[in-house]
Amino acid sequence: MFTYSLDEYTELRPLSMEHTKPLFELTDRSRDQLRHWLPWVDHVTEIEHTSNFITNALKQGAENGGFTAGVWLKGELAGIIGFHEINWTNRSVSIGYWLGKGYEGQGLMTSACRVLVDYALVTLDLNRVEIRSATNNKRSRAIPERLGFVLEGVIRQAEKLPKGYVNHAVYGMLQHEWELLR
Repeated sequence: MFTYSLDEYTELRPLSMEHTKPLFELTDRSRDQLRHWLPWVDHVTEIEHTSNFITNALKQGAENGGFTAGVWLKGELAGIIGFHEINWTNRSVSIGYWLGKGYEGQGLMTSACRVLVDYALVTLDLNRVEIRSATNNKRSRAIPERLGFVLEGVIRQAEKLPKGYVNHAVYGMLQHEWELLR
């Protein structure tokens, strides 16, 4: 993975062990907001949990090319974006992301997603990128919609969150579609 400047204030940096403390602090500050959409939030209660997450993300990157990057705004960690496991047989990958409290609504994640989609479909020559989001998570769903992804369907009760199961909207972008949009 690379460090990539989105604009003069914002960049993507590959996650490393030195980011453990800022990532834990961002997660902790954003806990009330994130728990509505991410099942792991309430299990990250100590800095060691974040350290384990980064270790696993680095291992995944070494094993199959997936990666996790921090989204940095003016030198502060604002959120996380990354590829889940890359399926090299089918040339596909899914993207996951979240922003910390106070960083939403600035276009940060749309810009970051655009870079990752381009990297996946052009640089890595994958055929398909998928983004899933809880159907009620309007801000998260707006990102693939702004980027021209196709809503392919809804998976019912796809994920268990603290307040019960949520449905997932599944968005897809194919390589030939991205070529027309870039």
